[in-house]
Amino acid sequence: MKLLLNKMKFTSFILVSVLFLFSCNNSSQEANNSKSTSGKVIAIIDGDTYDILLDGNKTVRIRMEGIDAPEKGMPFYRVAKKYLGELCFEKNVRLEIHDTDSRGRKIAFTYLDDGRELSHEMIKAGLAWHFTKYNKDKDLANLEVQARVSKTGLWTDESAMPPWDNRRLHRNGISTKDSFDIQEEQK
Repeated sequence: MKLLLNKMKFTSFILVSVLFLFSCNNSSQEANNSKSTSGKVIAIIDGDTYDILLDGNKTVRIRMEGIDAPEKGMPFYRVAKKYLGELCFEKNVRLEIHDTDSRGRKIAFTYLDDGRELSHEMIKAGLAWHFTKYNKDKDLANLEVQARVSKTGLWTDESAMPPWDNRRLHRNGISTKDSFDIQEEQK
């Protein structure tokens, strides 16, 4: 009986060790999946998308990791686009590319020379939602909570419609044209 218990303990130890090694290997593979590069931001498309010029005069469209900013026609669309431009237009940035979306855009965290990351800055300013469907970053989640509590940016409207809901309505043939009172656009 004692021998059987020792074998079970040994088997459990081996199993736990293998699982531990697998999880370590898996997380190092995730870290290796991100590609780091840098370039100059040459166009702002909206509050979460921009074009960057890489070495070799190659232009790449970047979709910012972890956020979703207001769509054209939504409140704070222009404010978000303008703020993103103030942060990075015509500046050199460093990218950590994590994936490519269905439209061929690279999904990346973007770092300014001073170390600030653009997705975090957009959420902190209250100009984007944390896109939890595709990102589980706790810092982004906390920054959104702080922006909501302090009623920063789009959070001045307690019932602000997330962009993914706006897109879903449009896909279903429902116009949101008259759904918004876009007064901040005049500022």
